[in-house]
Amino acid sequence: MSVVTAAADRSICSPLPVLGKDVTVPLVTGGEVTYAALDYAASAPALQRVWDDVAAYAPYYGSVHRGAGYLSQLSTDLFENSRKAVAEFLGCRAGDQVIFTRSTTDSLNLLAAAVPADCQVFVYETEHHASLLPWRDARVTYLNAPRTPAQAIETLERALAGRDPYGPALVCVTGASNVTGELWPVKELAAAAHAHGARIVLDAAQLAPHHPVDIDELDVDWVAFSGHKLYAPFGSGVLAGRADWLQDAEPYLAGGGASRKVARRTDGGVDVEWHSTAARHEAGSPNVIGVYSIASACKALTEAGFDRLVAREQQLVTRVREGLAEVPQVKVLSLFGDDAPRVGVISFVLEGWNSSHFAAALSAEYGIGVRDGLFCAHPLVRTLLGSDPQDPGECGAPEAEPGERSLNAIRVSFGAGTPDEHIERFVRAVKELVSEGAQWKYRTEDGRCVPDRGTAQV
Repeated sequence: MSVVTAAADRSICSPLPVLGKDVTVPLVTGGEVTYAALDYAASAPALQRVWDDVAAYAPYYGSVHRGAGYLSQLSTDLFENSRKAVAEFLGCRAGDQVIFTRSTTDSLNLLAAAVPADCQVFVYETEHHASLLPWRDARVTYLNAPRTPAQAIETLERALAGRDPYGPALVCVTGASNVTGELWPVKELAAAAHAHGARIVLDAAQLAPHHPVDIDELDVDWVAFSGHKLYAPFGSGVLAGRADWLQDAEPYLAGGGASRKVARRTDGGVDVEWHSTAARHEAGSPNVIGVYSIASACKALTEAGFDRLVAREQQLVTRVREGLAEVPQVKVLSLFGDDAPRVGVISFVLEGWNSSHFAAALSAEYGIGVRDGLFCAHPLVRTLLGSDPQDPGECGAPEAEPGERSLNAIRVSFGAGTPDEHIERFVRAVKELVSEGAQWKYRTEDGRCVPDRGTAQV
C-alpha cells in the first residue's frame, strides 16, 4: 500500500455502530439474512451511542422547568444543555433560538405560523411536502424545478426581483434533495435572498445527517431538521435561527410552559404574558428524552469527524452509482446531472419493472429495505419522470400491478451506519433481479406489492 493510499484510508472511518445491525429477517425463498437497512432518507437507525446515553439517563428523568426536586432539576439542566449542544452543532449566532419540535414538518409549520401576515413565500416545486405545503396563510410563489445550481439561483433572483419590495419575504429551500440526494447551492441562494430583502429557511432534514450545517457560514435565517433522520429515535426535531418573527408571533401551542403570567381580569377574561424565549413555542411537557437523543447524536457525529464520515459515504455513493450504471435498464433520477455533489440518497426507475414490485423483491428475496413511491415530493418526481401532473400514483401506494410500469420510483439511501456488505448486496441484487427476474410471484394488497406466499415464480 502506498503512503498516499494509507493516508487516504486513515481519513475514512468505519461504519458507526447503530441499533439493528445484527437483526436477521426471513427470506421468502427460505432461510434468514442480516437485514440491510437502506432507507436512511426516511428514518436512519439510532446510533448505539445515542441509545446508550438515553438508557443511562432514563432512570433519572423528570419533568423539566417546573419541579424543585433533584430529578427535575437534573432533567432541566440536561434539557437546556441539549439546546446548547444543538446550537453548537448548527453554528448558531448570538441571539439565535433553538426550539425543540416533533420533526422537520412540525418545525416548518411552526415557522409558517410565525411569518408576518403579509409575507410572500418563495418555494421550489422540488421541495419535500414538509417544506412545500405549510405556507397556507401566506402568498406563495412556486418556482419551477431548476436543472443546474446556477439556474436555481437565477430563478430565485428573477422571482425576488418581481416581488413587492416593501413587504416581508421568505425563501424555503432544501439542503439536499430527499429524492436525488443532490446538494443545493444554499449559501448562494441565501445571498440572493438577502440581496433582495428576503429571509431564507433551510430544510436540512437530509443534509444534517450527512454533511456539516453551519447557520453562520451559510448565512441562512433558520434551519429545520428531524431527530429520526439524524440517528436519534422518532418524535423530536429542531427549528433554529432568528428570534424576532418567533417572538412576535402568537405561541404555536397555547398552554403551560409558553406563558410567563396568566391572570383573571375584572371583566372575567384572562390576561396572558407569553415567554419571549424558545419556551414561547414549546408549550406542554417536552420530549426530554427525544431532545437529549438529538444532542447525543450531534455530539457523536461531531466527535466521529464529519470529514471522515463524508469521505466514506462518498465511497458508498460511488459504488452504488457505478453498479447501477452497469445495468442498462436503470435510469437514475437527477436534476443537476451526474457530476453534481450529493449525499447517500439515490432514486431510480427500471425499464420493464413496477417500482413497488422491484422493492418488494429486494426485501422478500434479499433482505434489503428500500423505499418506493413518490417520496412525499410528488411534483419533483413527476418532473423527473416527465409525467403529466394528473398521472395516477401516490406516495408509497402504486396502482400498477407487478410487472406493469408505475409512476413511482425506487430510492436507496444510506449513511454513517451502513456496512459495505449492504451496498454490495444491493448492487448484486439489482443485477440479478434484472437479468434473472424475481424468484417469487407477487400481488398487490392494500396498495402494496407483497409476496404471494407459497407461490414461487414459474
